[in-house]
Order: sequence, then C-alpha cells, then structure tokens
Amino acid sequence: MKTSDFYYELPQELIAQDPLEDRSASRLLVLDKESGKIEHHIFKEIVDYLNPGDCLVINDTKVIPARLLGEKVDTKAKVEVLLLKRKENDVWETLVKPGRKMRPGTKVSFGNGLLTAEVLDVAEEGNRLIQFHYEGIFEEILDQLGQMPLPPYITHQLKERERYNTVYAKHEGSAAAPTAGLHFTPEILAELERKGVDIARVTLHVGLGTFRPVKVEEVTKHHMHSEFYQISAEAAEKINRAKSGGGRVICVGTTSCRTIESAADEQGRLQDCSGWTEIFIYPGYRFKVLDGLITNFHLPESTLIMLVSALAGREQVLAAYEEAVKEKYRFFSFGDAMYIG
Repeated sequence: MKTSDFYYELPQELIAQDPLEDRSASRLLVLDKESGKIEHHIFKEIVDYLNPGDCLVINDTKVIPARLLGEKVDTKAKVEVLLLKRKENDVWETLVKPGRKMRPGTKVSFGNGLLTAEVLDVAEEGNRLIQFHYEGIFEEILDQLGQMPLPPYITHQLKERERYNTVYAKHEGSAAAPTAGLHFTPEILAELERKGVDIARVTLHVGLGTFRPVKVEEVTKHHMHSEFYQISAEAAEKINRAKSGGGRVICVGTTSCRTIESAADEQGRLQDCSGWTEIFIYPGYRFKVLDGLITNFHLPESTLIMLVSALAGREQVLAAYEEAVKEKYRFFSFGDAMYIG
C-alpha cells in the first residue's frame, strides 16, 4: 500500500482560511460506507443521522496558545517556539524555527523577558527540549504571550481565539484542534440529548504528529507520534451501553476514534483508563468499537485520509473527495464536514 494511493487534486482556493460565523452552517457530505451513496446537507442536519440509543463520542481537549514568538538573548535574532509536550520541571518538547540557530545552551526571551527559556537538548525529529523560567503562573503568561498554533495552510489571522476550540473544550493540552468538533453548537448537543443520544466525553491531546506528512512511500513503514489520552468510567459506560444495547458508536473526529480504538479490548469493551497511543489506522484495520465517523476533509496522502479510508474504503473515499471538490466544499481545519455511516 503506497502513500501515493491516497493522493487527490485540491485547488488552493478550496482551503478554508476562516471559520464560518455560524459553526453549524457548514456543509455536510454524507457517505454511506456500505453502498458508497453520497448526499449533500447542512451540518445542523447531523441530528437526523443519529438515533436514540446511539452514543456520540467527543474529544474535550483544549488547544493552548502554544505558539511563542521571541528572540535570542545574545543576537536578538527572531525565533519561533511551538509547545508540543509538557515534561517535568517546566521542560517542554518543542518545535523551533529556525532550528539551526537553536542549539543546546541557546537562551531565548519572550515578551521583553516576561518569559525566558534555555534549549537543553535535541530530541527526535529535531525537536528541542526547552526549559522555561518565569515568575507567577505559566498558563497565565502563556495566555498573555502565546498565539493559537494554526496549521501552516491557514494564512489568515484568527480574529477570535476561541474559534480554534470546540464549544465543549475543557482539558488544556493540545497543539492542534480536533477540528471535526468545531461544527457543533450547544444547541445541537442539547437536541441530540433530547433525542436520546448519549454523549461520551473522552480526552486526547492532539500533537502535531497527527498532521505531519507521511514521508515514506510504503504506508506501513510510517511511525505515528504518541499522544496522551484519557477515558473516564462514565464515558466507558456510555460507549459500552450503546454497543450492548444495539446502538451505534459515532465518533466526532479521528482523535476520538483513535482514543477508543486504542483503549478497547478485543471484544470492543472499554473501561476507565489513560495512557499514550501511537495507533495508526489504515485500510485493513478492523474497527473494534467505532460504527460511524463525523470528520473534516483531510490533506492528500495524510494519515487522516488513510484512517477514513479504513472505514469506508479507499475508492469510495476518494470518489467522495472528488465530488466535494466538484461541489466546491471548503477543506481542512475551518472547512466543511463529512459523515460516514
């Protein structure tokens, strides 16, 4: 299975640069994974596709303003630091630009010295381990100095920071948003609950590894970065109840899907747990829990389009993407949605 098998042509102008004013006004392409039939809807009509007894799984991680712009203390050269993973003692694994200027021992200042840092070491993939120094509370300083870490294909400035978080975001720790959830409003969630749909909240802190390009031609040789997840007893119970009662488990986004598929036992049962996952789902994978998926449109040749293809078949997914391009759907993080059921 080749990475190039998951390529499709995407005109640049279809990459959404800004979120819609009304989250639920996005378009919704519905793909029947059995027949390949495609329908076109508006996102708020997603309610019609879930039934009493189904369980909707959402990822309640919260994106932190993880992008810091600073300067080297000695040369005043501009540098950019992206927080990826918190270690101990105020040490973070980070992505830095320009990398060649950020050797171990380099000292950096942010916000005129409100926050300072020193590069300790070079980690895998050229990431840097950086120790931060400050007075007060780190999260408050980050809130003051940091910017939302938007993907590189979004070139517009984000006017409202909360638009890169879901309305149910709760646990801080992500370097990127679980973007399928951006379409949901409190009204849609309330309507689903009134209909008898259980909503299970899980947490997976999204790292940039999810979006890193696949650099190997043979899909199976790609290595996923690890991401931290947590499932509560309450969420596990709701998911198990749907499965045993004949309902379906519908995940909002590839991150929710990867969380429950990582944590489930061979019978597809879940219990409260936490850990790190490097699960890589591509065609040939047998889903243990997931029945349906609400997702966005993903980059060509990405691990995310491979996951979607594992659920609905590569040919059907690429045909749906071709249709979405023809119908001028909006793509990627701030783009339109897809429901595969």
